[in-house]
Amino acid sequence: MVQARLDEETKALLDELTSRLGWSASKVVREGIRLMDQDRSRHPHRMIGIGIFASGVPDRGSNKKHLEGFGSNSGIGKKRFSQPKRRAG
Repeated sequence: MVQARLDEETKALLDELTSRLGWSASKVVREGIRLMDQDRSRHPHRMIGIGIFASGVPDRGSNKKHLEGFGSNSGIGKKRFSQPKRRAG
């Protein structure tokens, strides 16, 4: 058995689905859980916002020297982070 507190918007969605589909609230919840599980099974390793960036500076994300001013609006026009050194060649 599951009991859930729904906000007004979610409760309205549940009411609309039960009316439109002719299902009980329990069936709507069961089918929703199954759909979410199926989607996760198809994309088990899907991550949003993960990427790879090769700056040439191995400690760019952990060295405070490189992060000085990063993420602050007050840093506009200032040195935001150190640039990788270019190789002569």
